[in-house]
Amino acid sequence: MAEGDFQDKTEKPTGKKRSEARKKGQVAKSREVSSVAVLLAGLSTLYLFGSFMYGHIRSVMRKSFSMVSHPTLDLSGILVLSQDVVQSFIIIVAPVMAAVVIAAALSNFLQVGVMFTFEPVIPKFSKISPLKGLKRLFSKQSFMELFKSVAKLVIVGVIAYWTVKGEMDRFLDLGGMSVAAIALYILKVILKIFLRVCVVMVFLAVLDYAFQKWQFEQQLKMTKHEVKEEFKRSEGDPLIKSRIRRIQLEMARRRMMQEVPKADVVVTNPVRLALAIRYDRAVMNAPEVVAKGSELVAERIKALAKKHDIPIVENKGLAQDLYRIVEIGSEIPSALFQAVAEVLAYVYRLKGKLG
Repeated sequence: MAEGDFQDKTEKPTGKKRSEARKKGQVAKSREVSSVAVLLAGLSTLYLFGSFMYGHIRSVMRKSFSMVSHPTLDLSGILVLSQDVVQSFIIIVAPVMAAVVIAAALSNFLQVGVMFTFEPVIPKFSKISPLKGLKRLFSKQSFMELFKSVAKLVIVGVIAYWTVKGEMDRFLDLGGMSVAAIALYILKVILKIFLRVCVVMVFLAVLDYAFQKWQFEQQLKMTKHEVKEEFKRSEGDPLIKSRIRRIQLEMARRRMMQEVPKADVVVTNPVRLALAIRYDRAVMNAPEVVAKGSELVAERIKALAKKHDIPIVENKGLAQDLYRIVEIGSEIPSALFQAVAEVLAYVYRLKGKLG
């Protein structure tokens, strides 16, 4: 077994783990939020467009009954009637359907944002495997969904019972009311039940969304071994990276040492630091530091300088300033021109005497 199999998932998921889960369609989403949004959108549309829908329904029914009772109704008349009924039906249900579709899309967008993936619909053997199906059927997630469904049925039943029980005193008055008044009263009672159910469902949807977020985070959690392995895959093995850095540093140091024999002077502090300076007035605007180093590197620079008869000048302050400020291959800053010029003048005089 791998080392990660024995560890607890205690680490927060990395950005890469979240991105891979999202590509697979695995996101924190509550079905209850979408259900409540659709229910509220449908009820709101019925409340706002109720009179409009009722008028069209009444018009269609009157026209249908009048044409059916017409003694000369033939096949063409039936086709015309069917066409009018279908068109009126589309007009009647269009507001509700539009509101429901918009509410469903908006509720999903607010939960997961924009996401396009075909991973959930790709055929997989695990989706048709009987063993996998039984495992999903008796999983903790399935029992949680069953519990939520039963809870919703109980809540709706209890709310409907209390609402109807509260209206029992008015049932005796229905005998003296017209059919239209009775129908209107029944619709009001149904609307009252739906509104009360919606209030409770909104509360349950908020709780379910919070639970889904928490459960999703728990599923995405990683072991320390997984985090370490993912870091290696994305950033590279730290041991290999450190070895590459050492090789690059050694190559840069070797190139730097190749420039020391071309220098005009080596400035030291005198023990710890050493900097090689070169100046060619034909191609340079200012002197350049072609090599620098401390400790062992400084000793190697001084040894190369002695080997190639390059003057070594001890100037503690200048060496420290150059080492701190100037990078290898960079020109001397104007603030140090005077000090470097004095050193170079000394070197040129020394070379003149030797010549």
